Amino acid sequence: MIHNTAIIDKSAKLDSNVTVGPFSLIGPDVEIKSGTVIGAHVVIQGPTYIGKNNKIFSFASIGGDPQDKKYNNEKTFLEIGDDNIIREGVTVNRGTTQENSKTIIGSRNLLMAYVHVAHDCIIEEDVVMVNNSAIAGCVRLEKGVILGGFSLVHQFCNIGAYSFSAMGSAISKDVPAFVRVSGNPAKARGLNTTGISRLNLSKTVSHSLKEAYKILYLRKMTLEAAKKEIHIKFDQIPEIDLFLNSINISDRGIIR
Repeated sequence: MIHNTAIIDKSAKLDSNVTVGPFSLIGPDVEIKSGTVIGAHVVIQGPTYIGKNNKIFSFASIGGDPQDKKYNNEKTFLEIGDDNIIREGVTVNRGTTQENSKTIIGSRNLLMAYVHVAHDCIIEEDVVMVNNSAIAGCVRLEKGVILGGFSLVHQFCNIGAYSFSAMGSAISKDVPAFVRVSGNPAKARGLNTTGISRLNLSKTVSHSLKEAYKILYLRKMTLEAAKKEIHIKFDQIPEIDLFLNSINISDRGIIR
C-alpha cells in the first residue's frame, strides 16, 4: 500500500490500509487513519491528524507551517476529519499559538485544485471550495458553504451555513447563512436558492427565509430592527435561527 519511493518518518502512524503514492513525503507527528489514499508527490507535515477515507491528490501540501511572520516554530496542529477530497496543489497550514493553535477541517468536504486554507481556519462539513479559492487566517466556513472559483475571504470572516459566493468574489465581511454574494467587494445578491432547494425544506421554511432576507436587505431598516422583526415573525424555525445566529455572532459586520 506504500510505494517504495515514498518517504515516511518513523514516528508517523499510518493504519495498515492507508495508501501512499510515489515520491510522497510524510513527516513526523503525522497520524493517518484507515482507508485514506495519498497520491503521488504529496507532502504532509505534522503535527497533523487525518481521519478515515480521505483522498489527497498529487502535489498537495498538507500541515505546513503557518504563513504568519509571528510564527516561531511553536508546536501547532492540523486536524482533518473523514471522507474529504483534497485535490491537486491544495495547501493547508497548521494553526498559530496567537490564535487557536489548530486548523480544523471537518468531514465530507471538497477542496478543488489549488485551494488555500490558511492558519487557524475552521471548515465544518459538506463545504465546497472551487478551484483557486482561498481563505485567510482565522476564517470559518460553516456547513454547506460553497466558495466559487477564485473567491477570496479576508481574515477573521465567518461565512454562514449554506451560503454561496460567485466566481471571483472578494469577501471582507461576514456572510449570513443562506445568502448568495458576488463582486469585488462582495455584495448580497439574494438567497442561495439552489442550495436551499437541495435541502428539501418545506414551502413554509423556504418562504420564511425569503421574507427574512427581504426584511434584512430590502426594507431599509436598521440591523437591530430587522433582526427583531425576523425573530418575532419567524420564531421557532431552525433555519431562521441559523440565519439570525450567523448575524448575531458577527464581529466584522455582515455584508449588507
